[in-house]
Parts: sequence; structure tokens; C-alpha cells
Amino acid sequence: MNKIAKKWYSTFKAILPFAGMFVVIVAFHFTDCIFFKFYPPIVNLGFFIVFFSSTFQEKTVIQKIALSMEPDAKPWVMNYTRKLTYIWSVFMFINFLISFATMFMSAKIWTIYNGFISYLLVGAFFGIEYIIRILFKRKYDG
Repeated sequence: MNKIAKKWYSTFKAILPFAGMFVVIVAFHFTDCIFFKFYPPIVNLGFFIVFFSSTFQEKTVIQKIALSMEPDAKPWVMNYTRKLTYIWSVFMFINFLISFATMFMSAKIWTIYNGFISYLLVGAFFGIEYIIRILFKRKYDG
């Protein structure tokens, strides 16, 4: 990369994702292109595949994340994180099914679910899991 390109990239790299998102939103709003409706189901299916396929490995994705944060994790942590991977897999599969179903509904329903409700559900699920994790940690670590 030459100096001008490096300088341009370093100046604008922070806003590039937002610019891309803006282009997608504008294109979705002003066109009837169904291609954009495929994005949420594809992302949810991708997360499901990552979580579910890791359950067939010695360590799941969540176990690897836990080990990277706490290398000397106790056995109960490994057991908890393996079960958590199963739960996230089911959650992501259900979210995939719903987001896929909304593709065939009105744009308003698709937007409400995929642009608001699904994010709310993921945030609530993560928040509840975080509280449960703290309670488990108090119980097992004393």
C-alpha cells in the first residue's frame, strides 16, 4: 500500500462499517430487493452452525472463550460452558427460524423482528446468562 492509501485507510477505517450499513439501509428502503431480507437468517444460521458444530469438538466455542479469559478454569466452569453452548445453539436456531419466517411477511413485521425484537432477545438472553453465571460463581467459588 502506498502512503496516500495508508493515510486514507487509517483516516476512514472507523467510519467504513457505518457507511456500508448506511448504503444497505438506503438500498433496502428504496428498493424491493428481497436479497436484503436474507441477511438476518444467514447471520443467525451462521451463529447456530458455529455453536452447534463446536459441540462435537473436545472444547466448545464458549469453553475456548472461557479458557482464554481464565486459563485455569475449574471443572464446573467447563461443564457450565458446554451446557451453555447447547442452550445458545437452540436459541440461535429458534431465532433463525423466526427470522426466516419473517422474510415472507410484511416489511413492517420483518423490520420490527429483525431490527428490534431479535436484538432485544439476544441482549436479554445474554443478560440473564450473565446473572446466572455470577450466581454459579458465588456458589462454587465460595
